[in-house]
Amino acid sequence: MTTYYAPRTRYASVSRNTPIDLYRDGENYVLNADMPGIDPTSVDVDVEGTTMTISAKRPARATDGVTWLTAERPNGDFRRQFTLGNGVDSSRISASYDNGVLSVVVPVAERAKARKVEVVTAAAPVEA
Repeated sequence: MTTYYAPRTRYASVSRNTPIDLYRDGENYVLNADMPGIDPTSVDVDVEGTTMTISAKRPARATDGVTWLTAERPNGDFRRQFTLGNGVDSSRISASYDNGVLSVVVPVAERAKARKVEVVTAAAPVEA
């Protein structure tokens, strides 16, 4: 899994990763990304080949007439990329954003789902 996160901010001490949870729930993989303060209209989820890219923007805070004592919340453009395996159905990926959390549902492809394989027995050899 490759990730890339590039905030444009002057506050370099901030963590450079958007925290995520990723798990499998039945026939879906679910990715939840914490993105508080993000403008929901700026959130994009793009899939190209086996790469899924999540990008968003957090607007800069108003700075007119203030004296910053500390500023740990980055602003600017955020981007994170994930490599999707061949066992997912990328045409059915869905995403929603609620209360600062982006949820992306990645369905397991039919060909990758568990299935029962029938075991057949060989015919008994004919005695001469």
